[in-house]
Amino acid sequence: MSSLHHARLALISVSDKTGVVAFAQALHQRGVGLLSTGGTASALKKAGLPVTEVGEYTGFPEMLDGRVKTLHPKIHGGILARRDQPEHMKSLSEHKIATIDFVVVNLYPFRETVAKPGCTLEDAIENIDIGGPSMVRAAAKNWEHTSVIVDPADYEKIIVEIDKHQGVLPRNYKFELAQKAFAHTAAYDGAIANWLTARSLDGSVADFPSSFHHHGERVEILRYGENPHQKAAFYRDESVAAGSLASFQLLQGKALSYNNLADSDAAWECVKALSPNGAPACVIVKHANPCGAAIDPTALGAYQKARATDPVSAFGGIIAFNTEVDEKALSAIYEQFLEVLIAPAYTKSALAMMAKKPNVRVLQIALPKNDADTSLDYKRIGGGLLVQTRDSFTSSPDAWRVVTRRKPTDEEMRDLIFAWHMVKYIKSNAIVYAKNGQTLGVGAGQMSRVDSAKIAAVKAKEAKLELKNSVAASDAFFPFRDGLDAIVDFGATAVVQPGGSIKDEEVIAAADERGIAMVLTGMRHFRH
Repeated sequence: MSSLHHARLALISVSDKTGVVAFAQALHQRGVGLLSTGGTASALKKAGLPVTEVGEYTGFPEMLDGRVKTLHPKIHGGILARRDQPEHMKSLSEHKIATIDFVVVNLYPFRETVAKPGCTLEDAIENIDIGGPSMVRAAAKNWEHTSVIVDPADYEKIIVEIDKHQGVLPRNYKFELAQKAFAHTAAYDGAIANWLTARSLDGSVADFPSSFHHHGERVEILRYGENPHQKAAFYRDESVAAGSLASFQLLQGKALSYNNLADSDAAWECVKALSPNGAPACVIVKHANPCGAAIDPTALGAYQKARATDPVSAFGGIIAFNTEVDEKALSAIYEQFLEVLIAPAYTKSALAMMAKKPNVRVLQIALPKNDADTSLDYKRIGGGLLVQTRDSFTSSPDAWRVVTRRKPTDEEMRDLIFAWHMVKYIKSNAIVYAKNGQTLGVGAGQMSRVDSAKIAAVKAKEAKLELKNSVAASDAFFPFRDGLDAIVDFGATAVVQPGGSIKDEEVIAAADERGIAMVLTGMRHFRH
């Protein structure tokens, strides 16, 4: 059995070995003894570092295929002992236990394991770490005396802080490390609970676990919430979906507010989906609702057509593109007052121009490579949380049904597809008029679908846009023919809607009576 005679001692046992050898070398050079386990010990020995293995130190070998190796009083006593308590130090002396000053641990890759196709319950169980969380929690509990490190990204700073403070870490930084450690084990245990409580021993998997845990890291405290009397903060998911708003880079501008973030999310989600063939698209959002959108061969054209839908509402809005913003597009945008500009890329000249408006927030977000966003949607209600899968799927036009005698023309069908992609991002009840890849009028958030149809027509009239021979999209079915009649009265010649009402036959008959084309998608897109 080995005994350790270092003034300070580090226990290093990591699954993610990124940077661990260099970190251990740095600790060794500063007189810190190294205690380690399994693969980590092998990696350190291979690098020529003097390492004592845990089994050699405790006098008790690893057992049960490695399930038991650090669960020993000589480990946990050395981590948990308070150096300012004489009785604690007396106990350590009696039992020949060395104090452990640094615990460098990260955990078995449970989340990575269960993310693999075909992961079995046995695979998952074997990747549930027991000793690791025990050591991390013990060290975090005793943070005044034992520094806990769970993130390889902290290695470099720790060495800097040790050198800066005569060989010890400052108290406030040790507390920060402990906070991070408890958040780390909480997220780990939450992931295990989410995965396990969705499964049964018969192999069935529920859509939602019986115990739900969400983990996010606070990015910043916001100036206020929706209103100045409300407090707010922005938390980023532990795993940020590619292409989601939370993956943004702030290239310039003031800090984003609560409403900026909410409206930017609405704009970005809409513009990502608006042009399935990748043509340049622009969406302008105000108060979480798109007030104009368009597709065009150029970013400039898409912006001009989108703004034309409702230039009054566009004032002070959020503008989002699915394509690079160049100087031509920005020259037009530059004259408008806006809060946030979002795009996957900008030309250097465009950024140089926007720099003259330093208060405008300019975000850059990479477009996702596919639509496979498996993240969940949350909505808080009094005393609870509503959780659902994202409305990230829309029915393919190939599956749509033409239910009227008149079929849509090719031009109408292109606009119906555009309007259908658009309407799912507008608050219900939602009606959109469109033509030539441009929204002409948007009716949102009304209690009556007829009112939404009327408001959208009023908006088009105010913008001097002609609804004659336009198309219209409705996010949900028409419960009566009055909504359809209103749309046709305003000039639409083709309509897309989900169908599914007990009055469908009456509405279809009304469409035939009015001589328009109607397409049913079979999929509703309520947005509350």
